[in-house]
Amino acid sequence: MAADVLVHLIEPAAWRAALTHGAVRPPSLEAVGFVHLSTPDQVHLPAQALFPGRRDLVLLVVDPARLPDPVRFEPGRPEDPAGMLFPHLYGPLPASAVVAVVPHRPPVPPVLPSPDDALARAVAHYASVPVRRAVGVGDVPGGVAVLDPDVPASRDNNRLLLTEPVGAAAVAAAAEEVGGNAGWPHRAALLAWPQAGPVAADLARQGWEVEELVLMARSPAGPSTAATDLVEVVAQSQVHQLWERSWRRDLAGIERLDAAVTQLVARERLNDRVVAVTDLVVREAGQVVAAAQLRVDGGTAAVDSVMTDPDARGRGYGDALLARALELAAGAGCDLVVLEAVADDWPRHWYGRRGFAEVGRTWSVCRPA
Repeated sequence: MAADVLVHLIEPAAWRAALTHGAVRPPSLEAVGFVHLSTPDQVHLPAQALFPGRRDLVLLVVDPARLPDPVRFEPGRPEDPAGMLFPHLYGPLPASAVVAVVPHRPPVPPVLPSPDDALARAVAHYASVPVRRAVGVGDVPGGVAVLDPDVPASRDNNRLLLTEPVGAAAVAAAAEEVGGNAGWPHRAALLAWPQAGPVAADLARQGWEVEELVLMARSPAGPSTAATDLVEVVAQSQVHQLWERSWRRDLAGIERLDAAVTQLVARERLNDRVVAVTDLVVREAGQVVAAAQLRVDGGTAAVDSVMTDPDARGRGYGDALLARALELAAGAGCDLVVLEAVADDWPRHWYGRRGFAEVGRTWSVCRPA
């Protein structure tokens, strides 16, 4: 657990509002002049006092070096241990000072990434967002299961998220139990702990489909040679037709294709409920032919859904979209931009030429029910 951070316990909806306004301003700021923070080993005290039994909250992992206002260690509540001092921030908590957002699910101890640990921050992002947007969350060995019965075709919304080492048998058993009870059309998991490759290989030998994912990261700072004047920020509905065309190509031949595509489009709106989503497009003759999505979650941003219609490729639209996404991330105060790329596919190398470096790997595993 990182020792160089402070934390703030908050409801997910309040954090999403803070992303819009740029800072966390709880009632305590007006009432007593400061924001309550904790050290990692203290946070259980305010959690028990203010939110007893709650497991749907999140911990904002705060880099003290990014706070513009003073932090003073002062006494907390009268019932707190004698002599214990808590950090109080005498000003609003800037969203850009939050390097990670981690689900708070006691008694499971949270893993808090250090501000300079790009891999830990990337893993925290990809493990946290699905939990916050899920309809249901349950504990399983090595992590949690996320469920959304409204979009059963989406593996991302219905799978295990495992960040602690477990064996292949445990993965298969948990996926079967949860997926069977939930009626999933698949059994799926993300293996997101270091050196999970051997477990993924074991599952592959048992007939699971395995996709190795490269986690890549870079700073949003730095000049870009790509022109961004063609890029528009749009309402997400304007990207739907492009997504539908892309998913129909990718999923051609599966059963109930229309229903699956409809669900995949519908799930995308869920992200903006928990992180600040910006959809970017390029048009030709009025039609959207290329798009990308930026998801800002405090000081960390993620680039996702970068795509171009096959007939419009080779015209620099991907470069323009990526450059604009990096500009927006920098403008939001992010210091880290992350993405996932399939290990054996060409986009990984395309991103590498544009400043993204590999920081680690995860493995997505799936098999039909």
